[in-house]
Amino acid sequence: MDRRSFLAAAAAGLLIPAETLPTGTLSTLASPARASRALKGDPFTLGVASGDPSADGFVLWTRLALDPLGGDGRGGMPARDVDVDWQVATDERFSSIVRSGTATARPRNAHSVHVELGGLEPGRVYHYRFRSQGRVSPAGRTMTTPAGERPLTFAVAACAHYEHGFYTAYRRLAEEQPDLVVFLGDYLYEYGPSGYTALAGRVRTHTPGKCATLADYRLRHAQYKSDPDLQHAHATAPWLVAFDDHEVENNWAGPVSSTGAPAFDRRRADAFRAYYENMPLRRASVQGAVLRVNRRVSWGTLARFHLLDTRQFRDDQACLDGVRAGCDERLAEKRTLLGAGQWHWLESGLRGSGARWNLLGQQILMTHRDYKAGPGREVNLDSWDGYASERTRLLGSLAATSNPVVLTGDAHMHHLADLKADFDDPDSPVVARELVTSSIASDGDGYRDKAWISESLSENPHISYIDQRRGYILARLTRDDLSVSYRTLDYISRRGARARTAHRVTIPSAAQARA
Repeated sequence: MDRRSFLAAAAAGLLIPAETLPTGTLSTLASPARASRALKGDPFTLGVASGDPSADGFVLWTRLALDPLGGDGRGGMPARDVDVDWQVATDERFSSIVRSGTATARPRNAHSVHVELGGLEPGRVYHYRFRSQGRVSPAGRTMTTPAGERPLTFAVAACAHYEHGFYTAYRRLAEEQPDLVVFLGDYLYEYGPSGYTALAGRVRTHTPGKCATLADYRLRHAQYKSDPDLQHAHATAPWLVAFDDHEVENNWAGPVSSTGAPAFDRRRADAFRAYYENMPLRRASVQGAVLRVNRRVSWGTLARFHLLDTRQFRDDQACLDGVRAGCDERLAEKRTLLGAGQWHWLESGLRGSGARWNLLGQQILMTHRDYKAGPGREVNLDSWDGYASERTRLLGSLAATSNPVVLTGDAHMHHLADLKADFDDPDSPVVARELVTSSIASDGDGYRDKAWISESLSENPHISYIDQRRGYILARLTRDDLSVSYRTLDYISRRGARARTAHRVTIPSAAQARA
């Protein structure tokens, strides 16, 4: 049955209960005993998503919401469990269904659904959809990871402040049809209306109030997820997601609120809970008070993604945070950004990786960046410059790793940088390349100030490219090289901008470079 016939049958009440159907079909939930409790509207207003693919499966996600901006953060849903059917097929028309089942969307989880699948074929595209009480969700496209060295096309994105502009960059990213999307933080912003619009202006308006409670964070996620361009990007490919600071609070560090907010541990726990409810994450990521987003995902033997958490386990920022000069505290040997547990996890994963390429997905600028023109130095203490000794140790580990590349968000502008063992020594060897994506929307239309860029590049000769316009990175990875396109949009203050390739670079594998 194709989608049109399926919808017609559902509307006519011609579909029979699940227990009488063979595996591989969807059923109605509106049996006579339950018809009076049917939902009064479309519950799939937040779209669908998939994530964390493996060789035999992935996570499927949806969250039921009749009224996404319902004032209590529950999406206008009733305070009862709701069954949700799901299907996975090998074709867009769902004529070849390979897996199906029923999940339960519960009020305590904001009626979110996480379906973790296994037992599928490696390296294959699948299509999925959900249905509940006669309503069918949009269909999504996802895939399992391959068994060998199959090439990979992936996108890197970050930083999507809703008020600063439309999500055209998500739409353009989806049109690229990547195999995978790596999202590196600031999926949403916690500020109240106009809480951070001085530079960018305001194109759209946040839900009322700064996020502080579970209901606030649920509402904000629902507002962002209601955007059709974001929904389209989620439905196009599986995502690997990790948070940065704004999913909780600007520049928070471990247990420390940057604003001295009371009961910050509770606020952080609420933000983590809402994040999990709204992302295609595995259940194993929820570990008590910790939301574990540092994890590894392999693309066959070609690549291993090491996703880092640069917020939850770090020491507080040195010298009261910000961009500052003369902060010797940042150089202290014992200062940590990753925390001891994550450090050992990363070290062992790098040493034990048999992948040809090792890609570190993380949130904040790893390269040294001097923001002061001329004599003297000013650095961003919220970035790796504020944890310089640990960065030196990490770069030493990367030097012994097969083809390391660092993927970064947060900066709101494209960068291409050489990560050097000693940034003060022009002859110091390059350990890895860092690809920093600009933002999806944060800081508005952006601009290309050629004089400022030239000055910044001159001050930081290990950085070869900077662009302040909005956009994302599109990369093609093979055994021999990584081809990178920095994609930019001329504007997001109105809809319709096209994506253009502003800069290209090809990074050869170590073996290819020696050949």
